[in-house]
Amino acid sequence: MSIYNFAAGPAMLPIPVMKQIQDEWINWNGMGVSVIEISHRSKEFEALLAENDELIREVADLPDDFEILYTHGGAQMQFSMVPMNLLGLKPGNIAQYIETGNFASIARKEAEKFGHIEIIATGEADNFSKLPDLGQVNWNPDASYVHLTSNNTLFGTQWKAYPDLGETPLVIDATSDIFSKPIDWSRVGLMYGGAQKNLGPSGLALALVRKDLLGKATQPCPKLMDYSVYAGNHSMANTPNTFALYALNLIMKWIKAEGGLSVMEERNQTKAKTIYEVIDGSDFYQGTAQEADRSIMNVTFTLPSDEMLQEFLKESQAAGLYALKGHRVVGGARASIYNPMPQEGVDALASFMKFFAQKRG
Repeated sequence: MSIYNFAAGPAMLPIPVMKQIQDEWINWNGMGVSVIEISHRSKEFEALLAENDELIREVADLPDDFEILYTHGGAQMQFSMVPMNLLGLKPGNIAQYIETGNFASIARKEAEKFGHIEIIATGEADNFSKLPDLGQVNWNPDASYVHLTSNNTLFGTQWKAYPDLGETPLVIDATSDIFSKPIDWSRVGLMYGGAQKNLGPSGLALALVRKDLLGKATQPCPKLMDYSVYAGNHSMANTPNTFALYALNLIMKWIKAEGGLSVMEERNQTKAKTIYEVIDGSDFYQGTAQEADRSIMNVTFTLPSDEMLQEFLKESQAAGLYALKGHRVVGGARASIYNPMPQEGVDALASFMKFFAQKRG
């Protein structure tokens, strides 16, 4: 029986990538040793890191005026690194945050430790079931940056386009949808994401920052929290997560071989549509996100009762559909269908959902 992993993160990796990791585990690059036991200063590892740079620029169509940083701590460390590095861009240490769920709120609360933070839009009144309207937002020209979370893993919403802020840098936490679709870099000052959803294992964050935003860190700023330190040392001021960088290399090669970000977006839209059609065509399931703002990465839904939910989770796991339990803050069920999730897995889930609803409805 095939097992399909719908976990929100750490999430599944592409099967070909995992098989290659397995094949190369004790003999990487013909060296007779594993990639996790060679020096990050070796010419072989430096070549891998340089190849990562090339792959990211090519696959994501990343402009030359962006720096590629491989940072520690996952996305939540970025919640501190962003204000420490960017609040000093303008006098006043002001930033504006758009709140669309749990992690956006955590990011804002962390930033408040370093400066004056304004919440300019929030979906809290609607329990984050829809995205706030930015049409009436009071953009502060004195803000050093605006922070937005592009996809909400808990509540299942996603921004389809980014606001145009002119000269004010837009900072995007894209942890759960980075490289799931093409990116309009003209609207981005800094994009970051933890690796554990679309880019590989946990413990690594990718930060793509416009070069003109570097070197503005407020003082004092710890060495390994300073973007300019990463930029000046090719992200190796100390020992990085070498295994995660190796896995990232294989995943970027996989995305390229599959056809790039446009193909990823088309597949992801099709996968999401498959599940949403089951939800919308049934009185048994109820989607938690409003239709216009639904995510193509995290499909969230509820069942008629908690008893039904527990039966659904138990029987779905027995059927090879792993980790469909919703986040503890939201409850219900959640299918995370990042880039590596094949259409076959989504089809299996859709079939099970129909069967379960007919049996229990």
